[in-house]
Amino acid sequence: MALRFEVLGRFNRARAAQLTLPHFVCQTPLFMPVGTQGTIKGLATDQLEEIGCQIILGNTYHLALRPTSELIDELGGLHKFMNWPRALLTDSGGFQMVVL
Repeated sequence: MALRFEVLGRFNRARAAQLTLPHFVCQTPLFMPVGTQGTIKGLATDQLEEIGCQIILGNTYHLALRPTSELIDELGGLHKFMNWPRALLTDSGGFQMVVL
């Protein structure tokens, strides 16, 4: 499935849009909590859904260190590992790989 970004409305410099991703369609603007190692601290995934969270950001470098990409793969991927049915966004981790 191709990714799609569609602007739905504008007001001055602000815009509302729809971001279509493989696991979920997100409405912007949106809040994106960071689940660095595959978890959001202090909230369960059902609580995140209840408050309207549409997408979680993960850090590829930290996921590779812990819990490890092999474990995530064994458990069926990051969505299953996190028990998160909605969208996920991960960075490349390249900056940390070079710096650290």
